[in-house]
Amino acid sequence: MNWPAFLWLVLLLLANGFFVAAEFAYITARRNVLEQVPRRSAQIAVGLNKNLTLSLAAAQLGITMASLLLGAVAEPAVASIFELGLGFLPLSENVIHGISLVIALLIVVFLHMVVGEMAPKNITISAPERTAVLLAMPFRGFILVFRPLIGLLNASANGVLRLFGVRPTDALEVGHSAEDLAVIIGTGKKEGVIEDF
Repeated sequence: MNWPAFLWLVLLLLANGFFVAAEFAYITARRNVLEQVPRRSAQIAVGLNKNLTLSLAAAQLGITMASLLLGAVAEPAVASIFELGLGFLPLSENVIHGISLVIALLIVVFLHMVVGEMAPKNITISAPERTAVLLAMPFRGFILVFRPLIGLLNASANGVLRLFGVRPTDALEVGHSAEDLAVIIGTGKKEGVIEDF
């Protein structure tokens, strides 16, 4: 069994989940809630939320890199196990290899969808601000390392949008819920901006 390849399978699924969670976190997190968190990572999360097109380009690059590497590394490793297991069948090597690749592809795609996509999305949707704060520092580190490539992708995507007459938006306009208004009023009272009636 190819243990290093299986370790890569796990790491790449987690990496894909990380970038999917980051993408959803910075779209859905409410900035006014993030601004109330007295932590450095919350300030970074606010910055990522304000610079949304760059954050989305970074997340997309990470998802694409993890997915491509997953296909290149994990599928052959999983297929090799099935090739060994199907070796007793009276079939040619090519047929066994083909069957093994199809089974491996189905398994890897299933894991990719569930572990690398659906689970991180649902976790993030249930706690977007918490996720945004938790992922802020490593996600910003990724952006700093790949900044030139992410900048190129972002500029290219924004250029395509402009061709279609769409103005790129770096921050989402959000309405305030009753919970949001309570936070705003509470902060205003604490700072003396709003007086009690």
